[in-house]
Amino acid sequence: MGAKDSRIWNAAQDESRLFVTEDMDFSDLREFIPGTHSGILFIRLHTPSWRRLVKRMTEIFRTEDVSGWTGCFVVATEAKIRVVRPRKN
Repeated sequence: MGAKDSRIWNAAQDESRLFVTEDMDFSDLREFIPGTHSGILFIRLHTPSWRRLVKRMTEIFRTEDVSGWTGCFVVATEAKIRVVRPRKN
């Protein structure tokens, strides 16, 4: 059994880290509005497995400029990445 969602979430926010997850609890843009957190990378694989997750994360961190994802809500599938950026005032 892992740590509670709130504990992991709070630790990532306290350290201003990009939060990487497959957990559907973090998939609601209405709750996790871009610009209100340090950034979420939500990985959504068609057929999830530990090996596929590691492979996809490795691809993402090798090929994408994740430094620009601060405050963003990012959804990654096997085929594409969608970045929702904070609204500009």
